[in-house]
Amino acid sequence: MIHSHSQWGPADQIGAGNLLTVEKRLAALASVKHGRIYDVSHEIYMGAPYMAPNQTPFLMSIFGSWRDTIKRRRKMGATNDAGTNLERIEMTAHVGTHIDALGHFSKGDMLYNGNAAADVVTDWGLDRLGVEHVPPMITRAVLFDVGGPTHLAPGHTVTPDDLKRAADRGGFAVESGDIALIRTGWGRYYGADNARYLEGEPGIDVPAAKWLIDQGIVAIGADNMAVEVLPNPNKSVMMPVHQYALAECGVYLIENLALEELAAEHIYAACFILLATKIRGATGTPVRPIVMV
Repeated sequence: MIHSHSQWGPADQIGAGNLLTVEKRLAALASVKHGRIYDVSHEIYMGAPYMAPNQTPFLMSIFGSWRDTIKRRRKMGATNDAGTNLERIEMTAHVGTHIDALGHFSKGDMLYNGNAAADVVTDWGLDRLGVEHVPPMITRAVLFDVGGPTHLAPGHTVTPDDLKRAADRGGFAVESGDIALIRTGWGRYYGADNARYLEGEPGIDVPAAKWLIDQGIVAIGADNMAVEVLPNPNKSVMMPVHQYALAECGVYLIENLALEELAAEHIYAACFILLATKIRGATGTPVRPIVMV
């Protein structure tokens, strides 16, 4: 049952982003001792994996080149041969490493915080709950390394007990305002074997999502295409974690993360920074999150 209004009031559009307090931000920044940066995003490019039919391929072409612009400017009287290269991009906002806005998923005709989808979703984007409302995220991330020496298998469900054991191995306890990063190992196939990457994936189901969210997690990220296990072991449901996290709880999902380096260096709790591009009315946006130690 979707909640009629969130705990932050009927006008709220940022959900668990309300847990990103000044104290969490300062503590995360204070934890940085060495100034090392780990980029946990993948490149976006022609041929990057995407989930058809809902998503379309990333397409980029040069719209204006140095040759064309030099000629045009010479005709306008310019003598310094200033050439410009400019591209045109066609894409969904859910390509590469990206964050889902709270308006990305519905439960029936209802979006987060009791918003009726028919009132929010227009032909030209979302009137509410768009990605422009995602707050800047500077907080602690905790890494749940459940992937073992290689990776879990597609369809493997990551349980709350799996997460608890990973937290024990990593020496951390989840705190309110944290962001959860889940390494299944599946990210190794992003861009290397896209067909395999898309055939299914290990991930969490609703019980693990609930365990994280009950402890005050702001966002759940994973090294796979959808955060959640695919196919779901219950063949009568599809994408229930998206419904539960986004539509019911106002918790963000971050997909296609690159977590191998963090796991290899045993970095289990560190400062995490993610800034979402403010594309008005978009259901998500590509991001370049980093971890700093």
